[in-house]
Amino acid sequence: MNDRDRLFNRHVAQTSPDPLYIKAASAEGVWITDDEGRRYLDFVAGISVSNLGHGHPAIKEAIRRQTDKYLHLMVYGEFEQEPQAAYAAALASRLPDSLSVVYFVTSGSEAIEGALKVARRYTGRYDVITFHNAYHGGTAGALSVMGSDRLTRAYRPLVPGVKRIDFNDPAGLELITRRTACVLVEPVQGEAGVILPAPGYLEALRQRCDETGTLLLFDEVQTGFGRVGELFAFQKYGVTPDILILAKAMGGGLPLGAFIASPEIMETLTHHPELGHITTFGGHPLSCAAGLAAWEYLLSSDILKTLPEKEKIIRRKMKHPLIRETRGTGLLFAIDLTDPALADRTVRLAKEKGVISDWFLFRDEAFRISPPLTISNEELEKGCDLLLETLEEVGKDD
Repeated sequence: MNDRDRLFNRHVAQTSPDPLYIKAASAEGVWITDDEGRRYLDFVAGISVSNLGHGHPAIKEAIRRQTDKYLHLMVYGEFEQEPQAAYAAALASRLPDSLSVVYFVTSGSEAIEGALKVARRYTGRYDVITFHNAYHGGTAGALSVMGSDRLTRAYRPLVPGVKRIDFNDPAGLELITRRTACVLVEPVQGEAGVILPAPGYLEALRQRCDETGTLLLFDEVQTGFGRVGELFAFQKYGVTPDILILAKAMGGGLPLGAFIASPEIMETLTHHPELGHITTFGGHPLSCAAGLAAWEYLLSSDILKTLPEKEKIIRRKMKHPLIRETRGTGLLFAIDLTDPALADRTVRLAKEKGVISDWFLFRDEAFRISPPLTISNEELEKGCDLLLETLEEVGKDD
């Protein structure tokens, strides 16, 4: 074990006993290079963070310009900072009028926390409805709305008042009542294995919330910024939430998240008490500058127009006797295998072949395909071919 390995293992807190462990040296486009010069095709994009790939020139230039101006100045909301205001206005210009006020934070977990707080404050209600196999982050409040007993049991007691229902099951909507502050849902369930909404389900969810005066919260931390083929999943499916929750790709590779709502809802954070939500580094000027550059490039380029063809490539290529289902939309896919034991072996062997995939938290039999949106058709086909080669070897070992 060399000095770098010892530093990583001894001083960097670990999240699992067996990480993928690539010693990254550089990254550009859809490629990550390790310290021995080996290149890996990135089929994960930092779990949908690097939607424009690694080291995008427009993002790096925006970071350089902002670095020359200022970095952190004051806790969020006290100073007018141009990158924050410009990015918030740019987002609002492409969102419905009911989603026009942006509260910037540092991560998806914090965005969830803030959205839950403002929903309870605005409605004066307590109960929250969330979904089985949902993932919303790792902080205490976000953990309380996670849809997994296995991942939450060790941290109980959790925040009370949370009930879970099944995604795509209309019967569960009856649990939404006039005591419910909000329903928190991923319009496309990510860590459950890219579960798409059944026709009419999100519309029925919206209707039930309207009937009971309940706020509808969409967690688009993973699905936002073009990942599902539209700017946002709520636009793809034609159902507008009361609060939109964003992160991951929002910062162009830097830490940034947000919850977005109407002026009426957001105004409740300003009084009785003031500082209804507060963050030191939320909306950091460097992150906002990078995020705005990524947003502007996404809108000005033809990237979104290329995604239908890329989606077809995945569906056409990913066929194998070990594949039970290829499920997804845009460039967010789960590849379901015939045996849960195969997924772990596939991800680890794929890394050795030079393509980075990943698991899902709540879908043991699946692995992930979610490369940067900027991936070329040729690179996408190459990565799929490497995964198919991997499955061939996994199948021989089975």
